[in-house]
Amino acid sequence: MGMLTFAVWQETFAPIWAQSLPEWLQSLLFQLYQTFIYQDRWKWFISGLKVTLIVTVCALALGVVIGILIAIVRSAHDSQRAGSRNPVLAVVDAVCRLYLTVIRGTPMMVQLLIMGFVIFIPKTETDMIVCGILALGINSGAYVAEIARSGIMSIGVGQMEAGRSLGLNYAQTMRYIIIPQAIKNILPALGNEMITLLKDTSLVSVIALRDVTKQAQNVVAVTYNAFVPYISLAAIYLVMVVLLSKLLGVFERRMRESDRR
Repeated sequence: MGMLTFAVWQETFAPIWAQSLPEWLQSLLFQLYQTFIYQDRWKWFISGLKVTLIVTVCALALGVVIGILIAIVRSAHDSQRAGSRNPVLAVVDAVCRLYLTVIRGTPMMVQLLIMGFVIFIPKTETDMIVCGILALGINSGAYVAEIARSGIMSIGVGQMEAGRSLGLNYAQTMRYIIIPQAIKNILPALGNEMITLLKDTSLVSVIALRDVTKQAQNVVAVTYNAFVPYISLAAIYLVMVVLLSKLLGVFERRMRESDRR
């Protein structure tokens, strides 16, 4: 990839009207052209954005599944009486507690490095994406588990007793009665976790996954200008977070409306 200089841009690519602008503004236009237009570098950001969205959606789905399963196990264990606890459930609960302790007690970047260079060792772009999804999903699952458990605990004991009195077993009661109510209670906290996960995808660049953050770093490496690429990167994440927040707000309003009916 060739490097475009300011003088070459002025002589070859800059429009005539730009030459009458102040020098600082010409420099900004040059950096914008160098970052996005020259050699179609905007395609780098689009490609990285696709990877970011894929990793975010898949990791979120994995984290929600892991989190809800762990929350159910821990809630089931805690709801048992001291003298009648299932030993198998106690072992599973201990494993879940160990998982939560390790994942929440170590930094996300360290987990990505271990997943990418110790456990998984990806060789292709697809392997890197899968590696990023697993690392982020497993990490998110630990936080979703505590969020979901708090939602389950917020549901009165009478709801479980009512479900069991209707002939439903524990799993059916959780599925049809407890979990739907708990989701409504934890939706704001779960939305915050989604936003955090979206921003945490910027860390997958440490395993050489070419997400939007890595692509911005690649642009800086060939242009030797960091201002426009990194400010643009921040703007991209800000727009995604705002859009996600709007979607979550719409979803919350619709759930509140359904409760009033």
